[in-house]
Amino acid sequence: MNIAKNMEAIFVSAAVLIGATSLATAAVPAHRAAAPAAVRLADAGKIQVVTVSAKRLTSAQKAALVD
Repeated sequence: MNIAKNMEAIFVSAAVLIGATSLATAAVPAHRAAAPAAVRLADAGKIQVVTVSAKRLTSAQKAALVD
């Protein structure tokens, strides 16, 4: 089958398929997603805070961990 000879039929069938698809999906309402959890958390005013009270390791301590 030579595609070049049937290019017009391929184009028309693709145009009909695209048109039917656009009409079928035009009546679907837009999806309304819920607010993300981070936004809801910030709106609540209760943001969790992590405090690290550990001291940094010295060079000798870091070298001891590697060995």
